Amino acid sequence: MPILKEGELDFISTSAEQTQRLGARLGALLQPGDVVCLSGEMGAGKTVFASGVGAGWGAREPMASPTYTIVHEHRRDTDSNRLAHLDCYRLNSAEDVESIGFDDLLEGGAALLIEWPEKIEGALPVERLWVRLRTVSEVHRSVHFTPVGERYVQMVEQYRQSVTGA
Repeated sequence: MPILKEGELDFISTSAEQTQRLGARLGALLQPGDVVCLSGEMGAGKTVFASGVGAGWGAREPMASPTYTIVHEHRRDTDSNRLAHLDCYRLNSAEDVESIGFDDLLEGGAALLIEWPEKIEGALPVERLWVRLRTVSEVHRSVHFTPVGERYVQMVEQYRQSVTGA
């Protein structure tokens, strides 16, 4: 296990339900324009975490993986904000994001939740929150947060406080 750099955060989840709850805590902190990248191997829990993010954000409908449509936009009842959930697994490069209107999503003020972000890393904004999920055992997952930029450093600190109470 690597030593955490300042601002990073790492949790071990012991169940899918806990992974979803960790996602919900993050969803409650999202603001328009935020970019959250969810990386990890197949089956690591990205979609489970994403469904929690949607619930915590207040999405009207449960979030499911948009693998075949690539982008699902979600709305909530409390305001006109949007949350765009992208699954970039089927994309081959940063250039492919042009076909899904990625720039419009970035400039349109939606919060972005991106699965398989490494497929389009060259198109991502420099400042973002990178969340890496890793399978530790059949039921245990490592959830590692790496913020880049002051907004995301503050978000991770708020997140840490909401999860640990300290």
